[in-house]
Amino acid sequence: MKIGVIASIAHRLPPRGYGPWEQIASTLTEGFVARGHEVTLFASADSETSARLHPTAPTGYEEDSRLDAKLWEALHNAAVFERASEFDLIANHFDFMPLTYSRLVSTPVVTTIHGFSSPQIVAAYRAYDDIAHYVAISDANRHPDLHYTATIHHGIDLSRFTFVPTPDDYLLFLGRIHPDKGTHLAVEVARRCGVPLVIAGIVQDEAYFREAVAPHVNGRDMSYVGPVGPEERDRLLGGARALLHLISFAEPFGLSVVEALATGTPVIATPLGSMPEILRDGVTGWLVADADQAVAAVSRLHLIDRSACRAEAVSRFDAERMVDAHLTVFERVLTQGGPESRA
Repeated sequence: MKIGVIASIAHRLPPRGYGPWEQIASTLTEGFVARGHEVTLFASADSETSARLHPTAPTGYEEDSRLDAKLWEALHNAAVFERASEFDLIANHFDFMPLTYSRLVSTPVVTTIHGFSSPQIVAAYRAYDDIAHYVAISDANRHPDLHYTATIHHGIDLSRFTFVPTPDDYLLFLGRIHPDKGTHLAVEVARRCGVPLVIAGIVQDEAYFREAVAPHVNGRDMSYVGPVGPEERDRLLGGARALLHLISFAEPFGLSVVEALATGTPVIATPLGSMPEILRDGVTGWLVADADQAVAAVSRLHLIDRSACRAEAVSRFDAERMVDAHLTVFERVLTQGGPESRA
């Protein structure tokens, strides 16, 4: 197949640190190329890929404040659809905006919905539901107003994650530092358990970090290490007794959760959004309702077999499985055509 992949330009591909949408788009692109397909990746100019790169923004607009996001997003989308006739199919990993071009071309567009940033944007997906081919990243994130071609859980390159049978003595928070992600709850749980906590990730809410997190950071039993790249991410995940993922929103997927499992590290999470789909309570971690239950779960971590966590990542969240599933969707769309092919 001749495939055009439109990625987010918030960050380069693959991302240096934060960038889950970009990481998935990069993993899929490399997988499509490895399967022998002719792939063009539309991404920032500093991206690295084995596909043909069509650069638009010079770098990710989240990485350079001088870039006007609205301007570069417009140019980015236009670049893809001006070349639409060159592709058998366009794989959209850039949210709803490319859909607004999709009636102008005959090339089918398969859109992976990485999440809904607000209830308002559902209107855009609804407006193109009659011609779109939507892929959900979890059953929990399927919107009842939309039709979907498939649900495909994210996959990761397992070779980048080292299985660690015996961890160090700390708990880990890894993700956006934002109230939704429950950084403050991770701090509370670690303090109550008397276990050191390492906090890693971008600060998305400065006031929240300043008021709810920073006062507890002392560099000893509570440390903040900032955003981390792939090698440090692997080391921190593998060394942790558990990943604390005490979210307060319906998370569409949670890439750090399956990355933790790949290193053998169990996850203590709130059972919201996709978490009950991803985690097996009592097998790969614990699903907890509040901080009290999370504290109790820490005391039961010895009951979790870390090799079972790794095995779950291998059997359910391998990148090869994700690539194959997307290619199966592409073949179905190209063979069967329009909305009647959707399930």
